[in-house]
Amino acid sequence: MALRRKSKDTKLELLGRVELFRHCGKTDLARIAALVDEVEAPQGKTLTREGELGWEAFVVAEGQATARRGSRKVATIGPGSIIGEMSLLDHGPRTATVTAETDMHLLVLSSRALSQLLDEVPSVGRRILSGMAERMRELERSPAH
Repeated sequence: MALRRKSKDTKLELLGRVELFRHCGKTDLARIAALVDEVEAPQGKTLTREGELGWEAFVVAEGQATARRGSRKVATIGPGSIIGEMSLLDHGPRTATVTAETDMHLLVLSSRALSQLLDEVPSVGRRILSGMAERMRELERSPAH
């Protein structure tokens, strides 16, 4: 794969587009950016498996993935999207199986790193919760529900 690592500014811009972090300011986004690892996933790689416990979330920098519940396709996921944010927050089971449809470049945030940040800067947690609440409201309004 020939995907390129992201600059600090590119990471900040990407994280700022993620629904979960939309209420975070530049300082908060810089803190989050410092915690992420960059990884590449080849086409066909399973990123999450429905029902398995999760300990990290993936922000899509490049590429595309498909989310399925059982055998039903529920979403196509592209740059600026986050995968696994529920498990990041509660360590619960994944709600879908997500598979890379193309080669992907991902920013990975572990629950341990996020917990440490929230202990150090509790206001980030409030902003993330606001983003999560907005996302839940959007999902409740969507025609599929």
